[in-house]
Amino acid sequence: MKVLVAVASKHGATMEIGQVIEASIRSSGLDVDIKRIEDVLSLSPYDALVVGSGVYAGHWMRPAREFVDIHEGELKRKRVWLFSSGPVGDPPKPLENPAEVASAVKRIGARGHRLFPGRIEGSDLGISEKALVALVRAPDGDYRPWSEIATWAESIASQLQEPSAET
Repeated sequence: MKVLVAVASKHGATMEIGQVIEASIRSSGLDVDIKRIEDVLSLSPYDALVVGSGVYAGHWMRPAREFVDIHEGELKRKRVWLFSSGPVGDPPKPLENPAEVASAVKRIGARGHRLFPGRIEGSDLGISEKALVALVRAPDGDYRPWSEIATWAESIASQLQEPSAET
C-alpha cells in the first residue's frame, strides 16, 4: 500500500498539516510520500491519496483545483481523502467548506473531506493578502488542531489497512 499526501500551500501552514498527516499514516506502517501538489507528475505509483489545499477567499488554491481537474479519471479509481486549511480565530471562521469541495468529492468519489482551522501570520502576507485579512478581520495566530489532524490521519490509515480496503 503506497499513499501520497499532495498539498497546495502558499505560506507553509497547510504543508505542515500535510506533514502531520504523512507522519501519522507512516507510523501505522504504510509507505507514504508527501509532495507539493505542483510536483506530482503521476498518480500511478499510489494506491491512495490525501489531497489538501489552503483556502483563500473561500476557495481552494488554483493548483489544487487544477490537480483534481487534470487527474479526475485516475482519482475516481483510487481511495482519496481531501482536506482544507483556512478558518482562523476562536472560534474559527468561516466554517463553510471551500466552494469547490462538494463538487470535487462527488466527481472523484472522495471518501471524505475535513476542514481544519489554519494559521495567519501577518508578516508572511503580501499587500493584497493583508488587505483581504483586514477586510474580513481575520486575526493573526495559529489555530491548527494538531491532535485532531493526527487522529483523522490515523483513521485513514486504519481504513487502508482493513482487509476490505484491498479489494
